[in-house]
Amino acid sequence: MSSDEDYPEWFRRRRYPLASDPFFGDIDRMFREMEKRIEEEFRMFTEKVPKEYVKERKLPDGSTVREFGPFVYGYSMKIGPDGKPEIREFGNIKKGIQGPQVKEEREPLVDVIESDSEIRVVAELPGVEKSDIKLHGTEDSLEISVDTPQYKYYKEVALPSKVKVREAKSSYKNGVLEVILPKVDAPTKPKGEPIDIE
Repeated sequence: MSSDEDYPEWFRRRRYPLASDPFFGDIDRMFREMEKRIEEEFRMFTEKVPKEYVKERKLPDGSTVREFGPFVYGYSMKIGPDGKPEIREFGNIKKGIQGPQVKEEREPLVDVIESDSEIRVVAELPGVEKSDIKLHGTEDSLEISVDTPQYKYYKEVALPSKVKVREAKSSYKNGVLEVILPKVDAPTKPKGEPIDIE
């Protein structure tokens, strides 16, 4: 973390020109405090980064610099069948109690499409081979995972209806995984027996 002493005198004067001004001095101190907090947050964030996301590189002058990443965060939004927006996050950065958390696995972008007879799950998994993808399903969820030295993906998808996992079909082409899960047949007969009113 840097302090004022890390900067030359001319830069400190230019950086905080109003520090000695009686009226603007409080504003100047407020900006300095904000800058210190931002530096502290960045320091805490970099300490929590998994080792796979920290690389050291030698510069031409012989010095070494640390590089972090890649960090991925994004979201997709669509209008669901009920007319309400559905927002899905993806990437390897998640909200945490103490600020953003970097996960070892990247969460792929996933879309779930439901029809009368099936649920179709489409996931983007660029850069991996078909043999690297592991799928595990239950009647109401689908788990997608990839664990290779170069790529780590993980996503558990909650399905909107119960499905027949044993009848699922999947394909993978050009970085896109598609899983088709037939829905469990709805009971055709109402439960119980009719009661006559006298």
